[in-house]
Amino acid sequence: MEEKLQKKYCPMTETIFYTLLALLTPNHGYGIMKFVRELTRDRVKMGTGTLYTMLGRLVEDKMIVVINEEDGKKTYQITEDGKILLFREVDRLRQQYENGIKILGEYGGKN
Repeated sequence: MEEKLQKKYCPMTETIFYTLLALLTPNHGYGIMKFVRELTRDRVKMGTGTLYTMLGRLVEDKMIVVINEEDGKKTYQITEDGKILLFREVDRLRQQYENGIKILGEYGGKN
């Protein structure tokens, strides 16, 4: 994977992170939006313009591919490079979480 793409996608935005998670199995635009809304309990909501612009960029960068196109409806899936970036982002977030818990524990929750 190119270092340029690593720098471009790390850290990831929440919308890219959740979109890549949604595409671990083949999915289309509406399915991605539904998956993200359900997983985040409506905290992350994507509009169609934002979603399709992002999907185009992810396809261009080979993070995802179109695996089917029927009646104007595209089905997408994550690529191996997309999975690598997703795993790296999960590891980055895990480290961030662990650091926060450690420091907050030392802080003792005092305001």
